[in-house]
Amino acid sequence: MSRLFSIKGNSQKLDGGAMFGHVPKAMWSQWMVPDEQNRISLACRALLIQEENKNVLLEAGIGAFFNPVLRERYGIEEQEHVLLNSLQEKGLSENDIDFVILSHLHFDHAGGLLSAWQEGELLRLLFPKAQYIVSKIGWERACHPHVRDRASFIPELNELLSQSGRLVVVEKETCALLGDDYQFLLTHGHTPGLMHTVYSKAEEGSVVFASDLIPGTPWVHLPVGMGYDRAPELLIDEKKVMLERVMRQEERLFYTHDPKVAMSRVRSEKGRFVVVDAASD
Repeated sequence: MSRLFSIKGNSQKLDGGAMFGHVPKAMWSQWMVPDEQNRISLACRALLIQEENKNVLLEAGIGAFFNPVLRERYGIEEQEHVLLNSLQEKGLSENDIDFVILSHLHFDHAGGLLSAWQEGELLRLLFPKAQYIVSKIGWERACHPHVRDRASFIPELNELLSQSGRLVVVEKETCALLGDDYQFLLTHGHTPGLMHTVYSKAEEGSVVFASDLIPGTPWVHLPVGMGYDRAPELLIDEKKVMLERVMRQEERLFYTHDPKVAMSRVRSEKGRFVVVDAASD
């Protein structure tokens, strides 16, 4: 039987108004308390799936690739690469990862693929033995972003991935390299080609990697979205489909950005989706 671990990466702070879109501060500040700059604390966690013959990492978090100016702008307090330290606590190094599945290539989900910033040093691609899996639509968006979200991508990362010879661009719901225990669902409301991995072999039932469709437990409430979402109304429709699915199939959602909750189930109470069986890191 496989084992699943929540893996902490570098944390960040982003503007609460941007993270909660049209939700008034009087409401969202009850869910997450902002600092003096109106920023809320966010996790950037990954999911590690350990099977007998492979180690699969779902995303890599924001990492530590930003220079000091940008690190301050995005509220990243740690200078070291926290994800690598967290893997080491599990007895693994970057050389032990066989696959990295990327829901999308925004810097807070893929920046951890890069080495930590050092003055005068070029960034290098980590996980030298891994194959990097991304959706075709998501890859095309990263390479040809809209002006609205261009700053969310890392051109240097795109180049390194292309040059690695280990980039796997998928167009179907499965990938032969991973096997039938992994299924991919696509949504487009947050960003085109957002790829959600469904892992069906976990001991407690299937796990759905929610990514930025549902970045944390406050966003389980159907109307709540982010100012970063490309198509807010579409996102809500897609989120409803996913939440109904995980309820119907008794699946668990894995959250990348919730500072306290890594995974939960979802129920419907009085016509509203609510979090149950929440589990921390």
